[in-house]
Amino acid sequence: MEQFVVSARKYRPQAFEAVVGQSHITDTLLKSVDNDHLAQALLFCGPRGVGKTTCARILAKVINGGSDLNDEELALNIFELDAASNNSVDDIRRLIDQVRFAPQTGKFKVYIIDEVHMLSQQAFNAFLKTLEEPPAHAIFILATTEKHKIIPTILSRCQIFDFKRITVDDIAVHLAFVAEKEGVNAEPEALHMIAEKADGALRDALSLFDRMVSFSGNELTYAQVVNVLDILDYDYFFRTISLANAVNYPDLLLLYNEVLEKGFNGHEFVVGMAKHFRDLLVAREPRTVELLEVGPSIREQYLSQSKASSTRFLLHGLKVFNELDGQYKMASQPRILVELGLLKLVEFISQEKKKSQPSVTPKSTEDFLPPALPKRTAPAPQTVPAATPVQNTPPAVVAPTVEKDATLASSASESVAEKGAAPDDLPEEPALPETAAHEPPVASPEAAFDNTTSETSTPPPAAPIASKKPTPPPATPNSGGLSLMAALNDLSKENNSPVFVPESADEQAAPQVQDGPQSVFNEKELIDALGTYVKQRHVKTAIRTLLSAQVPKILDKNTLQISLDNNIQLGYFNEEQKELIPYLRKKLDNFSLRFETILVESEQVKKLYLPEEKYKHMAEKNANLIYLRQKIKTDLE
Repeated sequence: MEQFVVSARKYRPQAFEAVVGQSHITDTLLKSVDNDHLAQALLFCGPRGVGKTTCARILAKVINGGSDLNDEELALNIFELDAASNNSVDDIRRLIDQVRFAPQTGKFKVYIIDEVHMLSQQAFNAFLKTLEEPPAHAIFILATTEKHKIIPTILSRCQIFDFKRITVDDIAVHLAFVAEKEGVNAEPEALHMIAEKADGALRDALSLFDRMVSFSGNELTYAQVVNVLDILDYDYFFRTISLANAVNYPDLLLLYNEVLEKGFNGHEFVVGMAKHFRDLLVAREPRTVELLEVGPSIREQYLSQSKASSTRFLLHGLKVFNELDGQYKMASQPRILVELGLLKLVEFISQEKKKSQPSVTPKSTEDFLPPALPKRTAPAPQTVPAATPVQNTPPAVVAPTVEKDATLASSASESVAEKGAAPDDLPEEPALPETAAHEPPVASPEAAFDNTTSETSTPPPAAPIASKKPTPPPATPNSGGLSLMAALNDLSKENNSPVFVPESADEQAAPQVQDGPQSVFNEKELIDALGTYVKQRHVKTAIRTLLSAQVPKILDKNTLQISLDNNIQLGYFNEEQKELIPYLRKKLDNFSLRFETILVESEQVKKLYLPEEKYKHMAEKNANLIYLRQKIKTDLE
């Protein structure tokens, strides 16, 4: 059986032109050699599998004549040392002793020290002098994956070259080259997935390629790569977005359950969804499409789904899953946490669809009239003298009551007539008792604009008027229903009834509820948000003291309760709500947040100042004091 040579060794570059993805390094080294400007000590830094050792070997060949020497001759001039196993002072001392001898062939002796960061502190110190001033024929090439572990005195004596991770496209192109050499028919999506799985390391990508070829033979497909390498397929992410856009949360939860049943970790799904939302945002702009590191067919799916999704939804999803990424490891029930994130997507889409629905046509003014208005068959007599009694009416009933009924009915009839309503459309007036006359039913402004009031409901009658007052002139009708409102307000003023206030002071001061997310927050997040807010310069000292002294109580996800001592604090807080509530809504990601204030007035302890007050207080405690005062006939001053 012939020994198999892995692709990472078989296709290792033998020249700088064949090095993948490190042109900034190879071009600099070639120009340094051509111009005789090569330093005596070089440090190659970078992640694994990006070509550090390969470039060191190629450089050693180039500076010794390249093709003029065979491998055996080059072996006499190139020394590779593994610092992981040769990290002591004695090992470095033997190296220093060898450096003094000139090369047998070629121009330079090249010492390649791999994983140089594993040298001990004493070995580094022993190596300093030789590294700074080596013989003219010696060149040191140090390679490491952890530059931060090398002492600064070594770094200052080296010319540092930083290798970068190889891009997915570059790895995919090189894999296609290797597949063609090996006679493997590979799908572009499969090679892209292998390149993405390699995480910027070409050696890892070639190892994965060899593994897949061993499984699939000469036909390499995307489905095989996904199954063998245990990769979460893009299809799950695309289906998740589609189900969320369709507001189909049952299938969405079943889809996540399918992911878990296939053996994938929930955190992998969260990270993949965050990256998927990022890629969808990238795909929305033609200038950023090139940032997608996927195959051609997957790229088309991204372009199609990004057009079907709004930017607000993509930003919301990216925020949700980015937060889940940080919360997943700390969650006691991570599955519920991820499912909650999926439901947030559905909720957002549902809210967006409600906003996009056409608004309901506003109702006419007639729809807001009170449900029951009395019908008057005869015009109201405005010239009836005040002293004229009404027939069949007991003497106790005062005539102006009827006059007032007529006046109100006239005002209401005029307003309804202006709107084009026929008198027959109004409901019949129920028969009034002949023994007593009452004020007409007064409809409150709330009832006048409440179109949900039942037509059969009858407002309570107002209290009878005991004193005679002149009838005010009817209000001039303006537009739909305003004259009726004016008449009702005038009537309430005559009866000394309280004027209706549409909103309380708290409701006027607080900003209106906005459409947006309603995220759940805890007390710690609330404390952090308030602590950041009170540090702002515009916050008054009273508010800063109030919010620092107490933490508002969380009643539910949208309501905070705060206790205030007096009306002065209440006034300050109502004024501050205009700035505080928008800040907290944005900080806590809850745009329905509001405050509920409670005024807790402390009991005022009455102090005793005058002698008479002190005497009364003591007499309440002991009644014998009154008897004693009478006996001794003492008066208080």
